[in-house]
Amino acid sequence: MKLLPDLIPIFPLSGVIYFPKTNLPLNIFEQRYLDLVNDSIKKDRLMGMIQSKKFEKEVYKVGCLGKISDFKKDEDGRILINLTGITRFEVLEEKENSKLYREFKVDYKKFNSDLEPNIEIFDIKILMKNIEHFFKKNGLLLNWREFEKLELTQKINTLSMIAPITNEEKQKLLEAISLKEKVETLQNIINFYLLQKNYLDTQTIQ
Repeated sequence: MKLLPDLIPIFPLSGVIYFPKTNLPLNIFEQRYLDLVNDSIKKDRLMGMIQSKKFEKEVYKVGCLGKISDFKKDEDGRILINLTGITRFEVLEEKENSKLYREFKVDYKKFNSDLEPNIEIFDIKILMKNIEHFFKKNGLLLNWREFEKLELTQKINTLSMIAPITNEEKQKLLEAISLKEKVETLQNIINFYLLQKNYLDTQTIQ
């Protein structure tokens, strides 16, 4: 396990879930998050993203630590950043501070496989066939040729991040411990949507 901070600045955001080994572009304009990004850049460039719940200040228990791999300050004060996912974390508690943004004490132990080379080998041909069909039905375009160049973990995490499914389903994928568990969960979610779509199509024809 790499030495990672156990107290990190957090950007809670509803509907935005990202995964290790994926990239997330963000347009930062709110003052508290401008402060967060500026402080992170001065320190270690590390910050956490976590999905917020419907109720004020409540967040899910699992998020993803990322490193600011690129940033650009605009003349209007905004900061454009690219956040590269490193590892998931589990929230232990929020720490009070005098800053505009929030900080949480976190633990990475449950997701230590995020920092290690993937050694799981299994066939995802059926999943990929269903995913392509699902994306097509939803009018989503993906450069499959470029996608095939990604390694297995990046493929699954990217699909989990961009698939047109609910935020709760994406959170479930984020919290899946092993890659195999994530693949099985994603397959079940996609199958559910395809079966539902086929049923609706059948009802329409009748």
